[in-house]
Amino acid sequence: MKFHGVLFFPVTPFAADGSLDEERLAQHIESGVAAGAGGVFVACGTGEFHALSAEEIERATRVAVETTAGRVPVLAAAGGPTPVARDQAARVERAGADGILLLPPYLVSAPQQGLVRYVEEVIGATDLPVVFYQRGTARLTARTAAEIAALPGVVGLKDGIGNIERMHRIVRAVRAVPGTEDFQFFNGLPTAEMTAPAYRGVGVELYSSAVFAFAPEIALAFHRALAEDDDALVSRLLDEFYGPLVALRDEVPGYAVSLVKAGVTLRGLDVGGVRAPLLDPTPEHLARLSKLLDHGLEVAAA
Repeated sequence: MKFHGVLFFPVTPFAADGSLDEERLAQHIESGVAAGAGGVFVACGTGEFHALSAEEIERATRVAVETTAGRVPVLAAAGGPTPVARDQAARVERAGADGILLLPPYLVSAPQQGLVRYVEEVIGATDLPVVFYQRGTARLTARTAAEIAALPGVVGLKDGIGNIERMHRIVRAVRAVPGTEDFQFFNGLPTAEMTAPAYRGVGVELYSSAVFAFAPEIALAFHRALAEDDDALVSRLLDEFYGPLVALRDEVPGYAVSLVKAGVTLRGLDVGGVRAPLLDPTPEHLARLSKLLDHGLEVAAA
């Protein structure tokens, strides 16, 4: 399973009664794949993994698999308490996913060998390849990252911490392990485009793009500019779109998801609001997002 291009993390649409809206999820995923997504990561962070039941994760995964129809890889999330993560992993496999994004255990801080044990126990419940998500309570040393990378079935590591020196050490340590030539690293920070140039410098080319969910034109323009060393366009998009978006995102906790979901609705597909404990954007923030989106689209099209 090899990824290329922009990775798509769809939101999870909810109907008026708060239930999972499978039809609109399919529409959302279809539009992203048609726009050129290199992979679909369904029911993950942007998809409100934290607020979904195991059954909803399984249903969302099945919708993604059926909609993509093999055109791009589909991964879905598992995480949290070990028994829950094992159940989710089995469900995701049953739904036909190509792989799993393994999120950390929550609330408990674990020693490094405990994190290795966590990965071992979850991958023991599935035959699917696993990408480990380093964030929150799961902070790996370079040695532990190399040990996890050597586990059968672990094919990638996604970083949500943002310590470039630590990530550089991890990349070098993993690459020193025989048989990890195809192991993939992902920049998984919120609004990852802001740090994509820095991550490229330590050998991390792939990144998750929340912006792609509501403005694939902008996300793809940035990705092309970065790949082609078009520093002028990269700088303009960072200064005039991504930077202001991050500033707005940082005004309210949870806006890394809420603004994306609102952006999808602004572009014409009503995907409903976010579930608790997140809050939907205020009218003022929606107006700012709409104005910023319009400008970003203009810059990308120039």
